[in-house]
Amino acid sequence: MPLLAQGIRHLPGHLDRVAQEALVEDIRAIVEAAPLYVPTMPKSGKPMSVRMTNCGSLGWVTDREGGYRYQARHPVTGAPWPSIPERLMALWREVADYPNPPEACLVNFYSDSARMGLHQDRDEKDFSAPVVSVSLGDDCLFRVGGTKRSDPTLSVRLSSGDVVVLGGEGRLAFHGVDRIYPETSTLLKKGGRINLTLRRVTLPLFSSPRRGEGGRKAAG
Repeated sequence: MPLLAQGIRHLPGHLDRVAQEALVEDIRAIVEAAPLYVPTMPKSGKPMSVRMTNCGSLGWVTDREGGYRYQARHPVTGAPWPSIPERLMALWREVADYPNPPEACLVNFYSDSARMGLHQDRDEKDFSAPVVSVSLGDDCLFRVGGTKRSDPTLSVRLSSGDVVVLGGEGRLAFHGVDRIYPETSTLLKKGGRINLTLRRVTLPLFSSPRRGEGGRKAAG
C-alpha cells in the first residue's frame, strides 16, 4: 500500500456492510430534508460534476456570488440543515482524536463520470481538527499530495466502507478524486459513490479534555 503523508490515515473496510447499509438509510433521510443540488464554482459559475448537500449546524456551500463558505441553511430551500446522524458522530469520536464534535458533514454524490480536482479543505477556523472522510458505494481513485499544489501525489483506490482521516501535517494536504469505478459495489441501488466528510468549522469556546495519554486508541 502506498505510504501516505504524516497525519493521513487510511482505514480500509472500517465500516462493514451492515454499518454501510444503515448509514445509507441515514443519508436518504438527510437528502429528503435537504435535497441534493449542483454547486457552482466561484467567479466562473461553472457547475461542479458532483451533487451535494450537508447535515450539521453548518454546511459547506459554493457559488459564483459568495464563493466557498459555511452557512446554516440550505442555499436552495432556505431550510436549516438536518442534524448529523449519531452513527457519524460515533465514528468521529472513534477516529478523530479531537475533543470537540464536528459541526458539518458534507455529502457529495459522484456519478460514474464525476471527478473532484485537487484542492485543500481550508475554509475552517481550526486546522487542529481533522477531516474524516467516509466512502460508500462504487470504488474511486483518490489522489493525495502535500501542502503545495506542486508537491508529488500518490493514488489510493478507496472502496465502500473505507475511512480516511486527514489530520496533523496532512490536514491541509491537496487531495481529489480522479475517477469512479462503475459497478464495483452493490450498496447503492442505482450505482455511484457517496462521500461524507465530517468537519469542525469554528474554534471551540471551551475545549473538552482529550482522552488520557494512556487511553489513546491506536490508529490502524
